[in-house]
This record gives sequence, structure tokens and C-alpha cells, in this order.
Amino acid sequence: MGAAISIDYITHHYPGQEQPTLKDIEVTVAPGETVALIGQSGCGKSTLLHMLAGLLLPSDGCVRINGQQVIKPSPRWNMMFQKPSLYPWMTVRKNASLGLIFQGRRKGLKDRIDQLLDTVGLADKAEVNVQSLSGGQQQRVALARSLATDPELLLLDEPFSALDAFTRVALQDEVTRLARERGISVVFVTHDIDEAVAMADRVLVMGSNPGTITAELKVELPYPRDRASHRFVDLKSELMEFFGATRHPGGSGVQPRAEAEPESESSRRQARIRAA
Repeated sequence: MGAAISIDYITHHYPGQEQPTLKDIEVTVAPGETVALIGQSGCGKSTLLHMLAGLLLPSDGCVRINGQQVIKPSPRWNMMFQKPSLYPWMTVRKNASLGLIFQGRRKGLKDRIDQLLDTVGLADKAEVNVQSLSGGQQQRVALARSLATDPELLLLDEPFSALDAFTRVALQDEVTRLARERGISVVFVTHDIDEAVAMADRVLVMGSNPGTITAELKVELPYPRDRASHRFVDLKSELMEFFGATRHPGGSGVQPRAEAEPESESSRRQARIRAA
């Protein structure tokens, strides 16, 4: 059963800041739901994710998971960071097994890890030391370790950003499939609009100075998602338009236009997203 999350009007100030990083954030996540946090750099996405993980306490308000206030990390949820945290002198198998070992769950460990390493494309690297792997391969080891313990909640801070395009898409689809099969709740931070629409049931758009939730987009598409479908493309366009952004050769991240569009048009776009 996935985790039920309630974020109750949290505000957060870092020391020395006059303006809060986050202000009056109110969000709920249903068990088994996947929610994306997307916004410009510096809007507080990762700060919010760290609060969900229990790594940071808000200045005001609280985060509750399954009705209990989050004040510290828990083995019931796992977080993947932008850079993997692995033991370089250990093999791929040992690194991927650590979560289960720490929880004392050694029964069936080898079969479980072998299955996950095959899922993330590292079955032939099981006995290789992780220090000899590429950055993308190391991130896949971290993903296998996170999934091994069957968490109620998976928190992802752009874990696919170091992967090549083909591996990134494959893992986006695989994580989505595994989470849905197991009923795991997922909250992930991304700058990638394609990734947000491909994986999420809902996309929360964050503004900055201070960080707030400015819009919500429901992604009502069946899984697995057809990235070439008209509706998929339309949803990406709605998000791009909300940010006042255009596509650029480097990918689907948000890039501001040189000139802002009229306020009335921006308001209409925001209303369309909220109504979606």
C-alpha cells in the first residue's frame, strides 16, 4: 500500500533569508499516486522533497505521511538524489542489497537483487565494483537499491538526469510500471516536461520568490503512455505555455522567452491548466 501524504501549509526560511524559500504549500498525495514537481531552478522543489523525506523540517506547518508527522527519515520511504550515494569498493550486487541487509531481510535476497539488476540493465555487472561503472550505471544501481525494499513512498530528485536519452526513457517507464504494480506513491522533482507528463498522474507547477504551487495539471492518460500521441504532445505544450517557454535544441527543459506575453493571455493559460 502506498503512502498517503498531507503537506499542511508549510513555509520555510533558510538562515539569513528575508524571503522564504517556500510559502504556504498545501498538497495531498493519494496512496499509489505519482506526482511531479516542476519549476525553474531555485523555486524550492528539492527543499520540499527533503521535507517529505524527513531530512529537513519546515519553519511553519507540517508534513504528514499516513497521518503521522514527519520529523525524521524512515525505512518506509526511500530517496534518490541527483548523484548516487554508493560504496565504491563494493560490488554492484552488494550496493543494491544494502537496504535489505540493513532491514534484516536476507531471505530471498539474491533472487530479489538479481531480478532488479536485470530490470535496470545491470545483470551482467552484478560482481563488478561500482567505481568502474559510468555515472549513469551508478545511478541505476542506486535505483535498484531504492526499489529493493518495496518502499511505500519513492522520492526522486532528478535521478535520471545523468543517463543517456534511451536509458532515461526506459527507466522512466520501468519505474512507473513498478510503482503502479506495487502501489508505491512517488513524488519526483524534474526540469524535464517530457518526463513529468510521461510519469505523473499530476504535475504541480512551482513559482519562485517565494516558492509556491501556482498550477496543477492532471495527466489523464493510460499507461504505458504513448509519447507520440496528440494528447501527450498537447499536455506538454500546455506546460510549456504556462512557463512562457519555447522549445530549444537541448531538450524539453524550460527556457524563458525574451519577452513576456500579455497578462491576460498568461491568466487564460493558467486557468486552462487548473481546469484540466
